[in-house]
Amino acid sequence: MSDFRKLSDSFLASPQISVDDIAEAAAMGVTLVINNRPDGEAPDQPEGAEIEAAARAAGMDYVAIPVTSAGFSEPQVAALTEALAKTTGPVLGFCRSGTRSTLLWSLAQASKGVDPDSIADAAQAAGYDVGPVRPAMDMLAARSRG
Repeated sequence: MSDFRKLSDSFLASPQISVDDIAEAAAMGVTLVINNRPDGEAPDQPEGAEIEAAARAAGMDYVAIPVTSAGFSEPQVAALTEALAKTTGPVLGFCRSGTRSTLLWSLAQASKGVDPDSIADAAQAAGYDVGPVRPAMDMLAARSRG
């Protein structure tokens, strides 16, 4: 059983998924899978190519936006924002625990001007803490308001 956590009507975050989780995601209407975990991070994790092949076979798009221990960068935020803008259905983002996917989604939402408090509340309801990126969220949201 998967551990897909709803951050919004259009975005789910999850700990590491397997090829078997793709069918469940497809049944939920997911149209895009976003991998935020670099290959080789742990010896037991499936390779991104395996997940990508399963997603594409199930009719879903797949994008890799790896987030390493170096943290988040504006190009990653832009890549997620662009990927979300190109899809028409629900999105599933995953990493080891779901935290990096949630934090990157939070930054992308803030960059579009979504209220950081509402983003933080949605993340908290899903079991995630945006505290590590909250200053960046506030900055991105303020920048988007011009």
